[in-house]
Amino acid sequence: MMIIFAKKFSLLKTSLITSIYPPSSFYHLPISYISSNHRLIFKGKRGNLRLHVTNCVNNLEKQLNMALEGENQKNECCEVNKNLYPHIEPYSSGNLKVSEIHTLYWEQSGNPNGYPVVFLHGGPGGGTAPSNRRFFDPEFYQIILFDQRGAGKSTPHACLEENTTWDLIADIEKLREHLEIPEWQVFGGSWGSTLALAYSQAHPEKVTGLVLRGIFLLRKKEIDWFYEGGAAAIFPDAWEPFRDIIPENERDCLIDAYHKKLNSDDPETQLAAAKAWTTWEMMTAHLMPNEENIKRGEDDKFSLAFARVENHYFVNKGFFPSDSYLLENIEKIRHIKCTIVQGRYDVICPIMSAWDLHKAWPEAELKVVPNAGHSANEPGIAAELVAANERLKLHHQGK
Repeated sequence: MMIIFAKKFSLLKTSLITSIYPPSSFYHLPISYISSNHRLIFKGKRGNLRLHVTNCVNNLEKQLNMALEGENQKNECCEVNKNLYPHIEPYSSGNLKVSEIHTLYWEQSGNPNGYPVVFLHGGPGGGTAPSNRRFFDPEFYQIILFDQRGAGKSTPHACLEENTTWDLIADIEKLREHLEIPEWQVFGGSWGSTLALAYSQAHPEKVTGLVLRGIFLLRKKEIDWFYEGGAAAIFPDAWEPFRDIIPENERDCLIDAYHKKLNSDDPETQLAAAKAWTTWEMMTAHLMPNEENIKRGEDDKFSLAFARVENHYFVNKGFFPSDSYLLENIEKIRHIKCTIVQGRYDVICPIMSAWDLHKAWPEAELKVVPNAGHSANEPGIAAELVAANERLKLHHQGK
């Protein structure tokens, strides 16, 4: 620390001196000693030459201190809050009918006159939670959360009919218009990052900034990694109960085998499959096991929506026309300011997808959290998500 400071100080000193006095004005004189009152004593053949440079030294010290203070202030300006904001309650909520079948739950919190940001939850089928509000400064942001079709408080619960990516994109637009919001910032993690990218590419003129976490591009290799045995190499203990609910002769494609069970006419068969599916994901979501998260796999209502809707989307390849659809359409959103937050040891959505997205979109800032897995609630990831919103806040303020 001291060596770095000394080096920085030396560079600043050299720069300031040469800017005040040109190099040609310095002469090599034999310095004998520097007195305590800043007098330089030179010894020469014709006697002593005394130069009084007290004022010069004091002035130089002042300029050096001012330069260092300016640099410190610059660094302080670049630092942003990384702490989650306190819990808050919505100031309004409601239900929006988006089709003959589906009605969505939505809520608003934070500043009613603030900068709008919409939160897109994961899964699909995961629904929102009160903790999702904490990523945003409630004094600056108008925070909009909603439960996607079949999820959370939206109805009908766990419904797969008229439930596609394109339906959800249309729903986001209907909600924006319902709330009379001209444009907004979009925030999404895991499946939420998939939906955020798809929505932004469909309506780039409505998106003023993106914060993405745990990138999921819904490509075949990503699905195969997590549901066909890749992640089993890291979590064999969690994998075997997930696998073993499927008969051996049906394990050629576990996604399809689960699809049959999750759409069975027998409610007990559906629920058993839903709990196994959900528990597998909950057990792999954190770098360090999180018992509270794992218990969500035992929640009948949550697991049924989570597993049925998620599997429905994966069987249908996200309803995208091509495997790399989201990467192929990056040009449509290249101008949008974006931060990608990715856990280094994310097993559910491995870093390869965030890396592929960043290579296709180098203008987007990639923040890799070295000590985290997939969950947005892991400390390192939560900190970077808050910081990303803070930087966008400054951007929106023109700072």
